[in-house]
Amino acid sequence: MQSTRYEKRLSTSEYFALEETSEVRHEFYRGEVFAMAGTSLNHNDIVDNTKRIIKDTFAPQGCRTFSESVKLEVIRDVYYPYPDIMLTCHPDDLQARFVVKQPTLIVEVLSRSTTDHDRSFKWQQYQRMPSLMHYLLISQYEYHIELYSRNVHFWKYEVFDRPDQVLFLEHIALSLPLSAIYENIVFSPANQ
Repeated sequence: MQSTRYEKRLSTSEYFALEETSEVRHEFYRGEVFAMAGTSLNHNDIVDNTKRIIKDTFAPQGCRTFSESVKLEVIRDVYYPYPDIMLTCHPDDLQARFVVKQPTLIVEVLSRSTTDHDRSFKWQQYQRMPSLMHYLLISQYEYHIELYSRNVHFWKYEVFDRPDQVLFLEHIALSLPLSAIYENIVFSPANQ
């Protein structure tokens, strides 16, 4: 998802007021506000496919799964992005109205304009969240998923690039088949 920088620096309260009335979502970092642009069809379908699998698994357990239009508080009063997908089972998040603070899983679907940002800046920020157990980066241009899983002293990194593979997110006992994530996705030469 591409973003355009908002001209004026805002306080956190001004940012929340803007978000309540705006038809466009904005990410917030240290007073800077970035308008979020639209996505591709592949991006949208991958988000829908992945969210459906997660939601079907965790909704019966009382957890909630959100996509693209719910803010995440990574650092209070400092950083509020809109991840493509979040899973939370934390009681405070289950009662929240607008902002998730304790996600267990964050998923970003990569686009050409955001890949570097999602892999570097966002990942550096997300690692600070004690609740986060898994971070998934999903390509929309080919079978390629990167999975970061929290261990006691480090993050484990794995790559999945074949449609017959299944990701297993051990901390939440979730299996994600690549074939289901990429169901009905068409990789065209123009996308590569």
